[in-house]
Amino acid sequence: MGLLIAGLLAGAAAWWLNQPLALSSETVDLSIEPGTSPRGVAQAAAEAGVDVNPTLLFWWFRLSGDARQIRAGSYELARGATPRTLLQMLVRGEESLRSVTLVEGWNWRQVRQALSRAEQLRPDTENLSDEMIMSQLGRAGLPAEGRFFPDTYTYAKGSSDLAVLRRALHAMEKKLDAAWAQRAPDTPLKTPTEALILASIVEKETGKPADRAVIAGVFVNRLRIGMMLQTDPTVIYGLGESFDGNLRKRHLQADTAWNTYTRAGLPPTPIAMPGKASLLAAVQPAQTKALYFVARGDGSSQFSATLDEHNRAVNKFQRGQ
Repeated sequence: MGLLIAGLLAGAAAWWLNQPLALSSETVDLSIEPGTSPRGVAQAAAEAGVDVNPTLLFWWFRLSGDARQIRAGSYELARGATPRTLLQMLVRGEESLRSVTLVEGWNWRQVRQALSRAEQLRPDTENLSDEMIMSQLGRAGLPAEGRFFPDTYTYAKGSSDLAVLRRALHAMEKKLDAAWAQRAPDTPLKTPTEALILASIVEKETGKPADRAVIAGVFVNRLRIGMMLQTDPTVIYGLGESFDGNLRKRHLQADTAWNTYTRAGLPPTPIAMPGKASLLAAVQPAQTKALYFVARGDGSSQFSATLDEHNRAVNKFQRGQ
């Protein structure tokens, strides 16, 4: 009789472990804080919207032998989840992840907009100034522009946008350090920050990847001889949100800290987020005699060593003469 009862109990337990859990909605978000006990995890599941006896669930955790392997995190339970698959998810740490993409060539304003729209990302920076954000990230006094590496970042639901920014910041610092270590011995760039600034300009000026290193070479040549960079993207950046998409002669003549038509040398900050290729191009530019380039209209650029050549290229590709 005892064996029969034990067999029935074992069968009932096996049946229950594989039965879909009733959920209060199509999906249930379950957040497990670090240090939560197995009993607390079972209680959290019940409170989150899983229709289950928390004591029964706790004992399943214990008897499985995996109770101490449950990981903290943010989880999403969908219909069809069973006590068995729930425990497997918690032990494997199969968190519910979302992602946000920061695009090469974006400026800081666009980064903040992307973070504010990211799904299930806690907006801890929403009411913080740029300076406060950088202070929170341990980089007080450092301008935010260009300091975050463009990439796709995954995060658990409910994560802080500051956590995403911290990862992007560290990624850029790592990539910049690696590029700077490979710099050409004759580079006129004096610091990694100058390399970052030039890379951001190269990023904005490059239409086709094949031209990237030559474009960097043009700007490096100009820096060497003290010639103004005269690059439109820096002017546009200096205009900020007032720029309407149409760059006019008066804009080129309006002095700002980023107007490379009115000020010599590099601008004071990057103007966008450069990718790895632009970072490398800035420190390893192509060997070229070119001092000028103009867009051909197909994404590529025409390079010229003299002003006369450049003017002919402008007439051909920009003015249709």
